[in-house]
Amino acid sequence: MKKTWLIVIAISISIGIMLSPFITEAHVKWFTGVEPKKESIENILSPFFLVVAFLAASILAVLPQLLPKLMDFPYVGKIDMKLDNYRKYSRYLLKYGTALTLMIQVLSGTIFAPEFLLENSWETILVWVSIVFLFIPNDYATKTGAVVLLALFLYILSNVGLFHMLDYGFYLAIIGVLLIGKTKFENWGFPFLYLGTGLSLCWVAVEKWVYPTMSVDIIQNHGVPTFGFAPESFIVLAAFIEFVVGYLLVVGVLNRILSVVLTLIFISTTLLFGSTEIIGHFMIHIVLIIFIIEGVSFYNPPIRIHKTVVDQMVFVFLNFIFVLATFVLIYYRFA
Repeated sequence: MKKTWLIVIAISISIGIMLSPFITEAHVKWFTGVEPKKESIENILSPFFLVVAFLAASILAVLPQLLPKLMDFPYVGKIDMKLDNYRKYSRYLLKYGTALTLMIQVLSGTIFAPEFLLENSWETILVWVSIVFLFIPNDYATKTGAVVLLALFLYILSNVGLFHMLDYGFYLAIIGVLLIGKTKFENWGFPFLYLGTGLSLCWVAVEKWVYPTMSVDIIQNHGVPTFGFAPESFIVLAAFIEFVVGYLLVVGVLNRILSVVLTLIFISTTLLFGSTEIIGHFMIHIVLIIFIIEGVSFYNPPIRIHKTVVDQMVFVFLNFIFVLATFVLIYYRFA
């Protein structure tokens, strides 16, 4: 009984920490006019950064061993089984959720994100064409709408560059899911969505480390609570939380619980940033609801390659450090 309560307390603290920094999931470039100033790599890899990195890796190594214990709690298993019954609606939710997101964006004069304005009439027409085809309950129409959306994504990419559009790489994953529906590759769709969304979150998180002045400006101008931390330290912690969330999606850990927590965080950011946040993150809400419904039933996460507890813990720890270092170095070099 004592062990059970310790698990509850540990998970509660983890969720509490994840809920606290409202700025975590915000794309900082949407809310500040400060000119981006790249931080030196020496300042990025500060002692505080390294301590938090190893602490996060240690917690992640233990987490997969604690989470199965949650299923022993009353009603948790029943809720899990209940959600399984809604999986048949996941693809419809993605299809019509994407159409609704595009409608919200085009009515605000943007596409994919608040920073990408619809400057040409043909762009607006193509967005509406994609919306119409996605709303048609036909597989060929869905694929046509996805192709049009892909063309728009590639056009924006050609204007702003690859590394800028990596922030919104999850749209490519969404387009991929829509395109391979009702084909022999259909089962690869949602794992690809997990991967694309997780990598996008990781990429956006690194922005806060490399360009911290933009996040500091947001904290000062929007009254973001830092809970006693200096703004610079708070930004490091907030970015780590976002990076960990993306990493957990990629490795297939905590997906249903994680999606609930993330949805609450996005609701919190909406209270701070208003309509801009809704326009920018509505599609993410749809994706997170799908994750809540789907769980990991269809997904064979990389952690399952290793059979023993020790092997899994070592894999998660070392892999997290490797992925973190890779993202920081690539972003710093090319962004």
